[in-house]
Amino acid sequence: MHTPEIRQKFVERRAQGWSLVRISSELGVSRSTLIEWSRQLRFEIQNQLAIEMDDLLNRLLGPRQTRASGLAEKLARIEAELRKRDLATLSTQGLFALSRTLRLEIERETGDLPFVVPVKDIPNEEYIRRVQEWKP
Repeated sequence: MHTPEIRQKFVERRAQGWSLVRISSELGVSRSTLIEWSRQLRFEIQNQLAIEMDDLLNRLLGPRQTRASGLAEKLARIEAELRKRDLATLSTQGLFALSRTLRLEIERETGDLPFVVPVKDIPNEEYIRRVQEWKP
């Protein structure tokens, strides 16, 4: 009844944050059908959202590897400066705080991307205990 292209447009619009009412109006598909598609295509929508967010982050802040490398360079400079300092001074405390902040940012920047697949599609030899569940 509906073409794969229409369903793909639905996934893209939903991942972009469009409401079901707006999508229904644009694609000429009933809201009840879109609700059903939301359930059926939830993993595709979530993965498309991850792609959209990754692209936005790259456009705003640059590639993930570049951000992490820049943070690592700053951290190395701060830690080199810390090795020269007397730990009793206030500015040293500030450097420790900045060092901690940069470490946390590096951990965040190098974390996993939230791509998911339905559990039934994961081969037994690749299944791991930590499986991300889809949250609407």
